[in-house]
Amino acid sequence: MSDAPAAPPPASAEADRPAPRLLFVTPPVRPWWRLVPARVGAMCVVELQKLRHDRTELYTRAVQPALWLLIFGETFNRIRAIPTGGIPYLDYLAPGIIAQSAMFIAIFYGIMIIWERDSGVLTKLLVTPTPRAALVTGKAFAAGVKSVIQAVVVIVIAALLGVGMTWNPLRLLGVAAVVVLGSAFFSCLSMTIAGIVLTRDRLMGIGQAITMPLFFGSNALYPVAVMPGWLQAISKVNPLSYQVDALRGLLLGIHTHLALDFGVLALAAALGITSASALLGRLAR
Repeated sequence: MSDAPAAPPPASAEADRPAPRLLFVTPPVRPWWRLVPARVGAMCVVELQKLRHDRTELYTRAVQPALWLLIFGETFNRIRAIPTGGIPYLDYLAPGIIAQSAMFIAIFYGIMIIWERDSGVLTKLLVTPTPRAALVTGKAFAAGVKSVIQAVVVIVIAALLGVGMTWNPLRLLGVAAVVVLGSAFFSCLSMTIAGIVLTRDRLMGIGQAITMPLFFGSNALYPVAVMPGWLQAISKVNPLSYQVDALRGLLLGIHTHLALDFGVLALAAALGITSASALLGRLAR
């Protein structure tokens, strides 16, 4: 028996042998203009899933705007002490309460970010390929969707009280867009503050300290013309004033500066997303 090594197979046999199949195939890389909207939508859906499992937040948050309309609005509607340009005060107040309730939902959104940091969820999100801006934008627009649901509740209450509002579908879509943009800014403002203070207690204190000045420093309760000069200056740089102005124009049909209002809200939302994205990594350290 010969100990000579076996001859190698012919080259043709090597060529005919099938290539080995990989167990894992790398998915194709999607362009950014498809990746970012998909990640934003995914983050928005994740946030809204929490609302589906616990709807008590919607019911409890409807109490405060109902009290504003029922007590404050009805009382000042009888007094007629605030000049509203011939519009019943309850009609004048309703858009301001819609903006206020949306802001109150969004302004404490940073607490959720800090909770996700403490539970380790934020760290896991940051190591994914999802851009930080997409994470922030998804959460911001989830806050906007929650605020739209809240706005629907306030509109129903206002309609039951006899507020004369438009039911034009295009105008109502504009109302939803205004609410989403305003809520996106205020939620990003909250997340920006969270990235600075890093703790829930500090964020709660700052949130409570700025919500009422933002509300009373806007045109939600009274026209800008009756404010003192220093408060008028604050109102002009307060995004809530532009949100209320746009809501009044869309819901009541009065003359407002819709183009300016939408532009300011869009710019404020973009700046909020940028600042919150820049500070998001600081929370995970």
